Amino acid sequence: MRIGIVLSETPSYSETFFTNKIKGLQKHGFKVILFVQRKTPEFNLCTVQLAPKVYKYNLLLMLMTGFTVFLKLVLNFKRSMEFIKLETNIGRPYKQILKNLYNNNHLLAANLDWVHFGFTTMALQSEHVAKSIGAKMAVSFRGFDLDVYPLKHPRCYKLMWSQVNQVHSISNYLLQKAYSIGMPKSIPYQIIKPAIPILGYLEKHDQSKVSVFRMVTVARLHWIKGLQDTLEALAILKSKRMAFKYSIIGSGEQYESLKYAISQLGIEDYVILEGQKTHEETMALVKDSDIYIQYSYSEGFCNAVLEAQGSGLLCITSDGGGLKENIIHGKTGWIVPKRQPKLLVEMILHVINLPDEEKNTIRGNAINHVKSNFDVKNQAEQFVKFYSEFVN
Repeated sequence: MRIGIVLSETPSYSETFFTNKIKGLQKHGFKVILFVQRKTPEFNLCTVQLAPKVYKYNLLLMLMTGFTVFLKLVLNFKRSMEFIKLETNIGRPYKQILKNLYNNNHLLAANLDWVHFGFTTMALQSEHVAKSIGAKMAVSFRGFDLDVYPLKHPRCYKLMWSQVNQVHSISNYLLQKAYSIGMPKSIPYQIIKPAIPILGYLEKHDQSKVSVFRMVTVARLHWIKGLQDTLEALAILKSKRMAFKYSIIGSGEQYESLKYAISQLGIEDYVILEGQKTHEETMALVKDSDIYIQYSYSEGFCNAVLEAQGSGLLCITSDGGGLKENIIHGKTGWIVPKRQPKLLVEMILHVINLPDEEKNTIRGNAINHVKSNFDVKNQAEQFVKFYSEFVN
């Protein structure tokens, strides 16, 4: 079976949910092809097909690329005409149809059994591709797709709902969110939660006595991650004369505002913006910490919290989105109501002051939780069923 996965670019160091999926499908004999706009030189897991580029300011490159695209469209004339017909039937403006025909050229030339858009937003303006090439269409729900994008673009998925054959959600929270914004309950779905490789995440955390508690968060610097509230909680913690260090691993648009907040709150000596790290560097910093914090307003699920639990960290999260399906409160970590920094600092103090025996029990529970419920092998088998046992 040939699976085409559509992404904006080849998976980065942090997107282990995509690399794990590709490896799992390949082990089961599936042919996986990535369709992307950008490819990183180091990516070599599977075949990659690049979308045609748009050259606005280089006439020669624009003409050369345009000729190549035109040639492919001619060679796939029947598919191209089917795509145009489907686009025309919904009343899409002709200029937009031509643009969509150009941008989807690499997909229209592919021979696939499934076209799977790795993010729901990736399916926009490509809703008719799968039907045009005689393939089935799937989309995956991620946090941004359902929590953020529809806020600015209401009813953005109306056409997509009518074309998709099956959806994949990483949490029940996102599935219910999809229903709330218009997804018909007749659409087949499977909830396949993220998974992480067990080997390498099961080392016991260093339990030696430390005078400075180390806390860490792995997140892109975005408002939805609740980092401003986390910093406010840490300013309160500082006022209680607690010795701690807090690292934020990740990059993003909120870098300057977070730097400003750190300065205004007077916690420059306590907080480090680590920037973007490789996955290996990230896990080394995580394993060197005592407490993992993910105080987001919402998460689709959050792989980073899984990896923190699997590393034996004491995890504190918000109750935002799918995090309640990730952490078992009081058993593998703790859940705090979002947007309440005072409650967050109370929980941090509670965890710090727990007896060592209770901390060790939570660490052990967290490791076993990940090992039992979020194994890569099981996830791969679920995706095999997703594609192989589909009944429309």
